[in-house]
Amino acid sequence: MENQSCVKIVTEWDIVAARQLGRNVAKELGFGTVDQARITTAISELARNIYLYAGQGEMRIERINDLGKKGLKIVAIDNGPGISDIRKVMEDGFSTSGGLGAGLPGVKRLMDGFDITSTVGEGTNIQAVKWLR
Repeated sequence: MENQSCVKIVTEWDIVAARQLGRNVAKELGFGTVDQARITTAISELARNIYLYAGQGEMRIERINDLGKKGLKIVAIDNGPGISDIRKVMEDGFSTSGGLGAGLPGVKRLMDGFDITSTVGEGTNIQAVKWLR
């Protein structure tokens, strides 16, 4: 079993492919249906952000193991415009797309670990982890 799988995000169909890949990996690792839904929702949100704001990027789904503890790491990477105010986009209700603004704060709540780095003009890297209970 490979430790990392990757989906390039270029079209809306790639968002669907990333979701499906994430669900399959989560299921293989033994996550229950509720956590599978949390993981696929997080993947969907991150992939959609790549598609909407950066135009293209990559979603990586990694199987992780830390001292016998199994989990899944989602990595969303793009070379888009970057985020100038990370604190602002992490506020509940903030939206630049006219959506509900659940976006990145929602992803953070759905997962057990969340880290974001972004440089204006260079892109964004978001990592989110879910541990198997």
